[in-house]
Amino acid sequence: MPRDGDLRHRPATAGTTPQSGRPDADGTPAHLLHLTAEEQRSLAAARERRNGAFRERLSEISTEPGTVHDEGVEGAETKAACAQRIYTAMDEILQNPCEHQIIVTYGGSLTFVVASWIKMPIESADYARFRAPSGSITTLREDDFFHNRQVVNLGDTRHLDSAKAG
Repeated sequence: MPRDGDLRHRPATAGTTPQSGRPDADGTPAHLLHLTAEEQRSLAAARERRNGAFRERLSEISTEPGTVHDEGVEGAETKAACAQRIYTAMDEILQNPCEHQIIVTYGGSLTFVVASWIKMPIESADYARFRAPSGSITTLREDDFFHNRQVVNLGDTRHLDSAKAG
């Protein structure tokens, strides 16, 4: 039995179109929401207020590719600052003369680790996205002769399969 206010499990009522699956005014298929027409209008109005505030915030920041990418959180690091920090860290790490190195990242920073590794200009890194599952291993290799760099594996999870089996 749905709780009061739990709209996800409310039965379809007048104003929705579950049979047709046609989207309501804001593009959300009514058969997914099962809301009354009044609830759908209220939801659309709330989305428009949120989108208007977002558009206003976006107009205040630079839209040049690769510049800021401000997430809208006061005091948060911009994408450009994060990229610069990771590129600098990668330069420092790669100056260590050792055969193997392990770099632990979170999902968002992996893009800049790989971009730095392949020597992608930082200005172009704004267009790239390298994704990998949590707990995965990405293998980067440089050959000894030509010093070509490659991404051998991106987000490999085979090591997790043996943990599940054991």
